[in-house]
Amino acid sequence: MWKMKRVAAVVALGWAAALSASAGEVEVLHYWTSGGEAKSVAELKKIMQAKGHTWRDFAVAGGGGDSAMTVLKSRVISGNPPSAAQTKGPAIQEWASEGVLANMDALAKAEKWDELLPKVVADVMKYKGAYVAAPVNVHRVNWMWGSADALKKAGVAAMPKTWDEFFAAADKLKAAGLVPVAHGGQNWQDFTTFESVVLGVGGPKFYQDALVKLDNTALTSDTMKKSLETFRRIKGYTDPGAPGRDWNLATAMLIQGKAGFQLMGDWAKGEFLAAGKQPGKDFLCAAAPGSANAFTFNVDSFILFKLKDAAAQKAQSDLASAIMSPAFQEVFNLNKGSIPVRAGMPMDKFDDCAKASAKDFVDTAKSGGLVPSAAHGMAIAPATEGAIKDAVSQFWNDDKITVADAMKKIAAAAKTK
Repeated sequence: MWKMKRVAAVVALGWAAALSASAGEVEVLHYWTSGGEAKSVAELKKIMQAKGHTWRDFAVAGGGGDSAMTVLKSRVISGNPPSAAQTKGPAIQEWASEGVLANMDALAKAEKWDELLPKVVADVMKYKGAYVAAPVNVHRVNWMWGSADALKKAGVAAMPKTWDEFFAAADKLKAAGLVPVAHGGQNWQDFTTFESVVLGVGGPKFYQDALVKLDNTALTSDTMKKSLETFRRIKGYTDPGAPGRDWNLATAMLIQGKAGFQLMGDWAKGEFLAAGKQPGKDFLCAAAPGSANAFTFNVDSFILFKLKDAAAQKAQSDLASAIMSPAFQEVFNLNKGSIPVRAGMPMDKFDDCAKASAKDFVDTAKSGGLVPSAAHGMAIAPATEGAIKDAVSQFWNDDKITVADAMKKIAAAAKTK
């Protein structure tokens, strides 16, 4: 990972050190700025204010979080970290290895986090056996969303289960004058679609070999060739306005009945719900074609920084406790579209999409179909992920790049350290 002394120059980007957190104040860096996400953050703010703390919102727009990480590095280097920052996956270990994160084991033991969290999640939250982060939720990434109005207008009777069915439905949507696939042409969105294609074409074992273990044989196989061919074919069903579009604006195309499908994690559901839409009536959810027996997980979490002030440390501990509390787990995930990470939570208030997600999370953990999302920071180191993401996005955006060349570029990117 970046080392402190190597990137001292980042401070010169103009980020002046902010005032240190005052007593009872908690400053939280996050990139939840869209409708459903902002509503969820507001709930955490309410809980903290009810505990008597002052909330300082440090929101940095950008769904993938890249901008937020640049800002965070600058703050940490200047010796002025926030109380907590939204981070996940292997990046948690990299921050911890810098010696800047707080040991939260006292709280975790008192509140029995080891019993409340699935081991696959708890392990990601720890560094050298100690908790340094608090998990918020579990997102399923390999979802496909459908606009009930658009599908009805095009004569599409059901959500497609295979890629052949998907392209047949896309042709009907196109013929009806609708956009078959709502997409935002940003590299993380391209990678999100790509990983669902790889999962649907190759299955969970191939996905693990190719995008988690980064096995060169898998990355240069006929299955990867077919995945790239399928991925490129999807692009032909997007609209000219896709490049640069934010993910939530792509979801809005389904909400407005202008587009048929979106391949996106279940945070998209938060947008439907924020718009007053009902699952099963206004919008439909299904696993991405070919991936019903698998679950790509993305766990949002907050790393907790070492703080000097005792009052700030208390506020930080209360924040971590609030994040794991049943009340917040329920209200946050109802708003966000995800499912609680805390085990044994009642799901009676959740919709059918969330109930299906919760069931599949448990079932795939037993079957071997539960896999970490490569596109969302859960599977591979950030530098490697970034290199593969760029290679995938270049292929998506440049029709002159052949499938064979794309395979070579992705395989080379997988060797990035």
